Amino acid sequence: MKLSEIKDKLNQLETISFQLPNGELVPSHFHVTEVGKITKHFIDCGGTVRNEEVVNFQLWNANDYDHRLHPEKLVNIIELSEKVLGIEDLEIEVEYQGDTIGKFGLDFDGTHFLLTTKQTDCLAKDKCGIPEEKPKLKMSELSNASSCTPGGGCC
Repeated sequence: MKLSEIKDKLNQLETISFQLPNGELVPSHFHVTEVGKITKHFIDCGGTVRNEEVVNFQLWNANDYDHRLHPEKLVNIIELSEKVLGIEDLEIEVEYQGDTIGKFGLDFDGTHFLLTTKQTDCLAKDKCGIPEEKPKLKMSELSNASSCTPGGGCC
């Protein structure tokens, strides 16, 4: 989800909720402690120099059970971050503390913002010898007119 998309969704909501990949909701008294831009400048295993930028939201729970972040307040925080930090309309990555700090993608189901799992991947499979995965086919789903069938007399 991009920054413009979350602002659009927030402008249509009365409350904010985030749902973890396991279905649990982030406690409603969460804080957004950071909105920022993360730039990752790196070389992949094939030697290609890459740059990635994301907008980072950090969610945090405190013992402040009366705290509720309202949608318009989060929009104001986002807009201030865009102005002061020069943040563009980038993809959002969310940090949330579970057993360790997790990094999540962000989606929306019409009610909750969904923290989605992220996966690592090799960006240079063609250069580091990782073979492409062949599609898995079920033999029962193949239809071939020249194939033998039981009792067909072709064998």
